[in-house]
Amino acid sequence: MKSLVAVVTGNILYYFVLMPLLPPAGHHKPGELDLGLLVDFWLCLVILGIIELFMRVRARRATRT
Repeated sequence: MKSLVAVVTGNILYYFVLMPLLPPAGHHKPGELDLGLLVDFWLCLVILGIIELFMRVRARRATRT
């Protein structure tokens, strides 16, 4: 579930927020391995890391209480 949320959120952020700001070399072309795909993947990975960090902090706080 966390991975799905990370991929959907990362793709939404890439296509609607980040891609219009990138130069043409950073735009992903469907069906190709390009710089845009790498940026999209990296963004999804960062979102997954943020979700994992949030879940660990939340679990740690729950065990203290």
